[in-house]
Amino acid sequence: MENNRNFFITIALSVLILSLWQYFYVLPHSEAQREAARIEEQRLAEQKKAAEGTSPGSSGTPVPQQGAIPNAPGTDGTTPAGREQALASTKRVRIDTPSLEGSINLTGARLDDLKLKHYTLTVDKNSPEIELLNPAALPTGYYAEIGFIGSDKTGTVPGPETVWTVDGNATLTPATPVTLTFTNDKGLTFKRTFSVDSDYMFTVSDAVQNSGSAPVTLSNYGRVTRFDKPAVASIYVLHEGLIGVTGTEGLQEHTYSSVEEDKQFTPSKSTDGWLGITDKYWAVTLVPAEKQPFQPRYAYFEDGRPRYQADFLTDPITVDAGQSATVETEIFAGAKEVAKVNAYAEDRNIRLFDRLIDWGWFIWITKPMFYLIDTMYKFFGNFGLAILATTVVVKAAFYPLANKSYASMANMKKVQPKMLEIREKYADDKMKQQQAMMELYKTEKINPLAGCWPVALQIPVFFALYKVLYITIEMRHAPFFGWIQDLAAPDPTSIFNLFGLIPIALPDMLMIGVWPLIMGLTMFLQMRMNPTPPDPTQAMIFTWMPVVFTFMMAGFPAGLVIYWAWNNLLSIIQQGVIMKRQGAKIELWDNLVALFRKKPSPAE
Repeated sequence: MENNRNFFITIALSVLILSLWQYFYVLPHSEAQREAARIEEQRLAEQKKAAEGTSPGSSGTPVPQQGAIPNAPGTDGTTPAGREQALASTKRVRIDTPSLEGSINLTGARLDDLKLKHYTLTVDKNSPEIELLNPAALPTGYYAEIGFIGSDKTGTVPGPETVWTVDGNATLTPATPVTLTFTNDKGLTFKRTFSVDSDYMFTVSDAVQNSGSAPVTLSNYGRVTRFDKPAVASIYVLHEGLIGVTGTEGLQEHTYSSVEEDKQFTPSKSTDGWLGITDKYWAVTLVPAEKQPFQPRYAYFEDGRPRYQADFLTDPITVDAGQSATVETEIFAGAKEVAKVNAYAEDRNIRLFDRLIDWGWFIWITKPMFYLIDTMYKFFGNFGLAILATTVVVKAAFYPLANKSYASMANMKKVQPKMLEIREKYADDKMKQQQAMMELYKTEKINPLAGCWPVALQIPVFFALYKVLYITIEMRHAPFFGWIQDLAAPDPTSIFNLFGLIPIALPDMLMIGVWPLIMGLTMFLQMRMNPTPPDPTQAMIFTWMPVVFTFMMAGFPAGLVIYWAWNNLLSIIQQGVIMKRQGAKIELWDNLVALFRKKPSPAE
């Protein structure tokens, strides 16, 4: 029994180490994210009061670029304008869809103004909408741009400073595409048609008409450029930064820090795929035309204003005299909703587009876990109830193994007198004691390690659920009941201010809410189902571990704490039923009584 207990504590300590790692690395990240959201909300309020500023800057001194891609706008270091003034400084075409609102900048025909209608900065419904794309002049400048690179024979081709003319309709909606026109001095006419679906995918179709007397050759480029980066660096469970799937390399993930250090990553040429920049919940990516070879690149530039850029440059395209050619590029700009990202990957044949969501190395666990929770959500209509139902399903799936484990633990309790007899008999010979124990296990058909499986099995499920809660936007701002309005955020209550009755601000380490307390209590009861280890050190760990876990889990997403508490309760019921069926004594009541019984003094 002691051997089994030692192994049980070893497993528990492994979980403790994992939790400590998450506590010191994950929780500071979560705290910083909340602070970043507060700062962003404050910034938006200040921008509304801004009365002066400058228009988006033009390109500055040329810098080494891929091929001849023009320098990015907004790099000349001019004083940034307020957002509204920056938008008003150029002519624009309005965007209005069920999911998006914003505008296309007619200078450069680029997407640099986009808000997400269904998502706000905080759980407060009056919180500002998420601003995904912003004009280049702002500190948060972030945009997607498509252009061309020509030669002396082509004359001026569309680039970052080209001013386009609107043909007809001036509002882009899913039902009404918008066409822009630009004609140069060499007889080339460019017609750019923007279309958009009801979600987050834009299609940019460029038709080039050569009215001259000689063939011309030009290349198409696209880029996603960003001047800032998230206020909090990404952590090991999530990738944020430059991303893409192209060529033989497949998935490419480059963090902001890695691209700052190496400046450029240039994979091999490709004829399909996608590339862009991703955040935790949002992304902007380019999908170049299929079958048209292109050179992808991920880069960081320090000239003028530092910026991050994912871009591509196609091989030269020849347009004969009197002929035309069409190049099509898709732009995804929006929330990384699982169903919609998967639909784009399948319906538009975009290779591995589902990897835009960082399912991680254990995708074979995390993705099924999400689908299970999502299926339960469609049935119950609440992600909190979906997590509870998922826990029941997982417990049912592992029931045969858990049944054997608890049955083995019950048998261990029944032979405890024989084990004590062996210990006393071979007290001075540990080798013979172990041999006798193993012989007893063999005779009684007991697996001394079986009791560890119920705990060990929780680790991959726990990690998968944590990953799903952390990376999927479906869990963001998802309410449960009562005070839990965001399952992806920690329980906002605390016992140290009497759950809000005392109006005082507390540091994060003292935010021990109701659900962490329930989790700690159920963990305490579950551990008390087993005899207290005789070793004083083990007994101390046995006693204090629920308290330690209560403090650590308090900063984790509420959905994860609810899962752990519910799982503990189900385990208590399951273990009690199985032990009673096996005729083994349930130690819970005796352990609780012993915990508060007066201990005899050493003299006694």
